[in-house]
Amino acid sequence: MTRTLVVLLAFGLMTSTLLAQRITVDTTYKQPYRPQYHFSSRTNWINDPNGLVYYDGEYHLFYQHNPFGNQWGHMTWGHAISRDLVHWQELPPAIPEEGATMIYSGSCVIDKTNTSGFGQDGRVPMVAIYTGARQDNQSQHIAYSLDKGRTWIKYTRNPIIDLKRKDFRDPKVFWHEPSQHWVMIVLLPTDKKALFYKSSNLKEWTKAGEFTANDSPASIWECPDLVEVPVDGTMERKWVLMLSMGNNGPAGGSGMQYYVGQFNGSTFINESKPGELRYVDWGKDYYAAITFNNLPRRGNRGAISIGWMNNLQYANDVPTTPFRGAMTLPRELRLVKVPAPVNRYELRQQPIQELKPLLGPTFQWTGTDVAQLNQSLASNSLSSDTYWLQLELEAAKTGVGVRVKKEEAAQGKGEETVIGYDPASQQLYVDRSRSGHVGFKKEFPGRFTAPLKPQNGRISLQIWVDRSSIEVFGNNGEVTLTNQIFPKSDSRGIEFFGEGLRSVLIRSVEPIWK
Repeated sequence: MTRTLVVLLAFGLMTSTLLAQRITVDTTYKQPYRPQYHFSSRTNWINDPNGLVYYDGEYHLFYQHNPFGNQWGHMTWGHAISRDLVHWQELPPAIPEEGATMIYSGSCVIDKTNTSGFGQDGRVPMVAIYTGARQDNQSQHIAYSLDKGRTWIKYTRNPIIDLKRKDFRDPKVFWHEPSQHWVMIVLLPTDKKALFYKSSNLKEWTKAGEFTANDSPASIWECPDLVEVPVDGTMERKWVLMLSMGNNGPAGGSGMQYYVGQFNGSTFINESKPGELRYVDWGKDYYAAITFNNLPRRGNRGAISIGWMNNLQYANDVPTTPFRGAMTLPRELRLVKVPAPVNRYELRQQPIQELKPLLGPTFQWTGTDVAQLNQSLASNSLSSDTYWLQLELEAAKTGVGVRVKKEEAAQGKGEETVIGYDPASQQLYVDRSRSGHVGFKKEFPGRFTAPLKPQNGRISLQIWVDRSSIEVFGNNGEVTLTNQIFPKSDSRGIEFFGEGLRSVLIRSVEPIWK
């Protein structure tokens, strides 16, 4: 029996098993904790987004996926496509595990000039670069597709880079126009070291440089991304290096940090000051975010990223079925230059504009009487499962905020998730201690904070509430907090509290699943 036939039979067995599961389980996207406007797979486990790429009118989201169950294992590239970055169509698994080799994280590029030679009859190859993971070895592999990612052919001379290391993974590849070559950034995770390689054809790679930093509190780095983004109000662009922290994130467990600097085609030149630790997201559930390759140029638009909405401390334990795991909203990334005495570039993140058509009718309130606001909410019977809030706050002497997913029948002791601002400490926070089902892992409940100073005495908040998550953007994306929640289906109340609230907008958010 040939190797090719073995692979085809294995893939056929996997596909038939997956189809059998879809027939016998509820795949209607209506389960109690099913995200309604965040991507999740119909069934089974997902984690890191992989191979984010745009080509010929389609955005491709590949991701770590277990086709056989809703816990980590049998790592395969799942696949979904979208024409607007909002509504997703899940396709069959793209690149399956092969024998003892699992398909770990990686990236995709569009080889427009066929540098790889994989293109045929004028068809442009989509090339995936990923880590092939065996028990004691991780190495870098490639595969290519000539039908827009629907089917894949693995390169016969894999692996393309093998350092004979147990931990060596997560390649991010892109074309560097000034140098006219492909660039790969890939990690030695336990060494906290990023290696840079360059190639003219995606097949043969030469090491060009490396980057490490002693100021990171993490003991392991994963899922790097290096992307050039615009600086607001200027024609300048800078490079942002994002790294996922396997532990010691800002809210405990996994998280993400970033550095700002320059890239010369061979290595990253860090311009962040020593010890100047900066986090991509301050919540508990933001990991492995990467940006899209080959995005169409639209003015001075920033890079677009998607992250995995989970934490390594409890990812296998979250109480969802028949799926486990979800992606964050797509975010646009930009930089701002903060003047002296800070004098540095800082990341800003905003939900993409393409989400706006999901927003429904507006409830609007302006004033200072929070009791009056809450009465108006009650009079309008305003409670919902999925919605968007925009708040303007004054940094008054007392805390101010909103309780969402509130259990209406309870007398102050029921479920609620609290988003608030503490002016004394100048901290934005999300408290999910009583957010619903919190007892499945001791690391899940808690109050998570981010430093946030008022701008002209005001704090602005944009809050996206889904069935099982909350994403908060403070002061136009200066800080973000992403957290999962698992409330009862009838915990839908909204209640404001404190002094300093000045205006409120609330709009429902339509489901993306038809």
